[in-house]
Amino acid sequence: MASYYSQEVHGPYHMINIGRLELAEGGVIENCELAVATRGTLNADKSNAILIPTWYSGTSKIMEQVYVGPDHALDPSKYFIVIVNQIGNGLSTSPHNIGGTLGGPNFPKVRISDDVRAQHRLLTEFFGITSLALVVGGSMGAQQTYEWAVRYPDMVKRAAPLAGTACNTEHDFLFTETLEEGITTDPGFRDGRYGTAVDVAVGLRRHAEMWTVMGWSTEFFRLNRHQALGFASADAFVEGFMVPYFAPMDPNNLLAMAWKWQRGDVSLHTGGDKAAALGRIKAKVFVMPFSTDMFFPPSDCLAEQALIPNSAFRPITTVDGHLGLFGTDADAIAQVDLNLRELLALPA
Repeated sequence: MASYYSQEVHGPYHMINIGRLELAEGGVIENCELAVATRGTLNADKSNAILIPTWYSGTSKIMEQVYVGPDHALDPSKYFIVIVNQIGNGLSTSPHNIGGTLGGPNFPKVRISDDVRAQHRLLTEFFGITSLALVVGGSMGAQQTYEWAVRYPDMVKRAAPLAGTACNTEHDFLFTETLEEGITTDPGFRDGRYGTAVDVAVGLRRHAEMWTVMGWSTEFFRLNRHQALGFASADAFVEGFMVPYFAPMDPNNLLAMAWKWQRGDVSLHTGGDKAAALGRIKAKVFVMPFSTDMFFPPSDCLAEQALIPNSAFRPITTVDGHLGLFGTDADAIAQVDLNLRELLALPA
């Protein structure tokens, strides 16, 4: 059986070493490797590049499966699509694969800004890309999308943050804290020095149960959406879908991403002034929250959108909550595609 973090499960992707990455928190990754999946062909003037960053627990594979293809706005026959796995997600340099003294619980603290600087180096030095037709990502991918638009305003022509915010809220910070505690309070976690994910099965199960409560929505269960997905009861959904999803994941990888998620904040560029940071954006922006999202509710996203020049608020209607990002609601993905086609048609 193939290991979870492998080409067999999540490929195809290429490992690209971008060299020494100095981190915002003061640490260093000497040989930072990014797992990169590409679709389509870069045109002669390199103007058709689209960047997709990944979300918490996700890899390039789900982005390809749900959002990329000839029937989607992100069509490889038109665009060169680069999907970069975030640092810590298990494919790129992460706690479980870095080895040496930085492995496991000793992995350095990585911020959203570190991912974006790493991606910028990848695009400019390895692909020769200096202009992005679009940056689009969901959840933590939305955090990276905002960071891109604020940090590199002249490079990003269009941006589409899905189900995520530019500055994480205190409320969401606390949500994420409970996810972390679900893992770390398992005695098998041993301060991050466990043998394998199996040793932390109880903690990963608690983590999955909390994701079930917060990741979907009350409407999802009231309307028996879990039955439409093939599970007779909520318990069966937890046992058959949510627990198996998280069970093979490395706990230290999840915690590295959670720490980063909690501290996503573009206002760090402007001394804590969110309006000033978002005011730097030159891209055309469609802000697309999911209507029943309890992590990144539409009201939080609307408050930020109001501060962004050349932006529009395009909420996605779905009862599937935050995890509608998984593609469980075909109509929600159709709405995303409709918005992305409109955004891509706007002049840069």
